[in-house]
Amino acid sequence: MVSDTLGRPLRDLRISVTDRCNFRCVYCMPREVFGPDYQFLERDELLSYEEITRLARIFVSLGVEKVRLTGGEPLVRRGLDVLVRELSAIDGLKDLTLTTNGSLLRAQAKRLEAAGLQRITVSLDSLDEATFQAMNDAGVPVSKVLDGIAAAQEAGLAPIKVNAVVKRGVNDGGIVDLARHFKGTGIILRFIEFMDVGTTNGWKLDSVVTGREIVERINAEMPLEPAEANYRGEVAKRYRYRDGGGEIGLITSITQPFCGDCTRARLSPEGELYTCLFGVHGKDLRTPLRAGASDDEIAAIIGDVWRVRSDRYSELRTAETDGALRPKVEMSHIGG
Repeated sequence: MVSDTLGRPLRDLRISVTDRCNFRCVYCMPREVFGPDYQFLERDELLSYEEITRLARIFVSLGVEKVRLTGGEPLVRRGLDVLVRELSAIDGLKDLTLTTNGSLLRAQAKRLEAAGLQRITVSLDSLDEATFQAMNDAGVPVSKVLDGIAAAQEAGLAPIKVNAVVKRGVNDGGIVDLARHFKGTGIILRFIEFMDVGTTNGWKLDSVVTGREIVERINAEMPLEPAEANYRGEVAKRYRYRDGGGEIGLITSITQPFCGDCTRARLSPEGELYTCLFGVHGKDLRTPLRAGASDDEIAAIIGDVWRVRSDRYSELRTAETDGALRPKVEMSHIGG
């Protein structure tokens, strides 16, 4: 087990399996940047499933208990259930989950569950058709994502979480509609404050709808009360409906940063280790991996990176209000 300079252990690993996506969400992968001429990684630049599994096993030996597969959109990478099966067999890994936009889930949910995937998170920013299609900028209808969520339920993936990024003047008018739709379904809806990830999404502070405002809007129609965190370092602040209709979560990186309990490392599709969602440079693990380094040697590299980690970007951004000005890796490259 390794801890960083602030005493935060390495407990969670988010693995981005691809930098490609079939959506062009305006807050993540805007089409004017990620257009037809954008140069994505070549196939031989991506970590193979065998390489990902080996690295995941090494991370688990250092204390990682939870692995989340992300992208880009992870389901665009062929044969993802093969990777899930390999990862689920790692001794000591307690939680294996995946984040997806849901549009390709109907065809893959049963295979993923059979391979060992335990849980799933689906992104859905609005139930309003025009708003949702404007945000995903790919012509994908709301019904396609809702059907993917239904497929995950049918496959037995649970609990299912639904993430909605809220941007003022874009989709904040549908906050209560989303809450009402998922209330009582057993699905956990989580609202995410619009974040200054990367440098291409045009982030401005006045576009942020705060977690407090979101709670106030929902509470006015469906009374809420705070709920205790499930574990230290849980990203979302929990609220439950007073009538027993389930819960919602608020991810408040802008107004109430949670850097102090962050235990997450991120692995990019080409094998770079990032210790923060808002990181600038990653540590190359692919080169030593392909050069024949032993597991112990790679573990030493990871441990050395984590032990000197002092990241607390969101706290500093809140204090300095200049977060949008710093160069950062794109969220579409290393996942949310």
